[in-house]
Amino acid sequence: MTPETILLFALGAVAVIIVVHWVTEKTGLPAAVLLTLTGIAYSYLPGENLRLEEEIILMFVLPPLLYNAALDSSLLDIRRNMRTVISLSVVLVLITALLLGFGFSYWVTGATLATGIALGAAVAPPDPVAALAVGRKAGLPGKLITLIQGEGLLNDATALTLLTVAIAAQRDGDFSYDNAVGKFVISAAGGVLIGVVTAYVVRFLKPLRSDPLSANALSIITPLAAFAIAEHNHRFSGVLAVVVAGLIIGHDTPRYTTGASRLQTAAVWRLIDFLLEGAVFLLIGMQVKEIIRGLRDYPLSQVVVAVAVTLGVVLLVRPFWLVVTQLLPRQLHLRLGGQQDDDMEVTDGRTRQEPLSGREVTALSWAGTRGVITLAAVFIIPDNFPNHDLMVFCALMVVLVTLVGQGLTFAPLVRWLGLRADKKDLARLRNEARSAAVKAALHRLDDIQEEQHDHVEDEAIETMRKQLEVRLDRYRRRLDLLEQVGSHEVPQSPQYEAALMVRQAVIDAEREELLRWRDAGRLADDSLRVLNRELDHEELVLPKRPKD
Repeated sequence: MTPETILLFALGAVAVIIVVHWVTEKTGLPAAVLLTLTGIAYSYLPGENLRLEEEIILMFVLPPLLYNAALDSSLLDIRRNMRTVISLSVVLVLITALLLGFGFSYWVTGATLATGIALGAAVAPPDPVAALAVGRKAGLPGKLITLIQGEGLLNDATALTLLTVAIAAQRDGDFSYDNAVGKFVISAAGGVLIGVVTAYVVRFLKPLRSDPLSANALSIITPLAAFAIAEHNHRFSGVLAVVVAGLIIGHDTPRYTTGASRLQTAAVWRLIDFLLEGAVFLLIGMQVKEIIRGLRDYPLSQVVVAVAVTLGVVLLVRPFWLVVTQLLPRQLHLRLGGQQDDDMEVTDGRTRQEPLSGREVTALSWAGTRGVITLAAVFIIPDNFPNHDLMVFCALMVVLVTLVGQGLTFAPLVRWLGLRADKKDLARLRNEARSAAVKAALHRLDDIQEEQHDHVEDEAIETMRKQLEVRLDRYRRRLDLLEQVGSHEVPQSPQYEAALMVRQAVIDAEREELLRWRDAGRLADDSLRVLNRELDHEELVLPKRPKD
């Protein structure tokens, strides 16, 4: 394929991703399904087609996607929910993969145990992107949002580590439980260690992270470097290295980077994530024609059995495990429970987590949609694996069934169950934190005023004090309004809405005046960009609507 053809493919892919994103925003349909269907349709058109290379997926697609997810996650929440995270992202993934391994090797002709476990590892981890997107719109409680997010982060690492072990076992032809467990432990421990070392190396490079461009460059190469180092000689888990590094770096970012660096880095990663996920789903769809063509070598009965076994394990094991863990003794540390302070009871001086309710278990069971990780992981499996095309087809069916079936019905289910986030409590917490931050700033002004200073500094201190006191008064009035309202919804304040409207109108007027200066030749374009960027940052902090 010529460079010109590749360039046309890339331009066409970006155009399709943008259009599908617009359609998704208007209709609420899952973007992953639309992109995959678009890729399928393209695969049947005459002309050249692209083929996914597992090395490219493993090295250049999965690490950035996992790293970005880790940056957006909470290290403290994962620590607080460690029992739940282990139950869902480690134990459940291993059980799903092993059960599918046994089922596939028993029911599908020619399949080995390593083959079945490799497929099981690919389809075991739910992708939280679709579930979280729908759950947040439906008002899913923060406790369940945290569980879905934490599960979706570490289950990828567990599954892909297990996948590499299964691939190595099939390649070496010596699959045994002792050997597999030993490789898994060494791979996981090495990955965690390299992830920690990578994070502390990045922390050591704090001077570079103060510059936005250097911070962006460092952020982009970090997951690739962590993955490459861990995967050298194929001994350690590059996925775990990326996830652990991302969790620690994301936790440290507010302390070790400037505001400008954080804004720019976050924007860059949103773009990378947007394009990579879209491109993966498109490319997966393009492979469907070849996958179906490869199924000609399989009897229809074998295809039906393989798909039925795969879907059966994926759809039934998750709710079964969630129900069983609620019945297990607490001492086994596998029962799921809440993590927030108001969800905890103190008995005999010890904190006891309340188990999930039946409604929460139902919602969490239905949040097991599979997505980009499953589709990307199954293409890591080498072509020489027994029943390779059948495995890829089974994984594709799992993604389509869960995305379409569970993805489209998740929001109605959440509403029917009556699970709603307490938005008033969240708004109260945020306004209390804002008030505390302003009080800390006023105390700092007092300290500055006590130091040696001149009249100019007095004026600056007094000006800043008045601005902070206005903000503090606004937050206090907002808290008083929240206390007066008994509903779970955030009350709307006419004064607050009016203030937002006035501030937006002022910013618009300033921007228009700067443009008039530029158009009249009184202001150079480079100066306009500097001043406009200042207004953009002011506009960025204004909420789109008064949520909190």
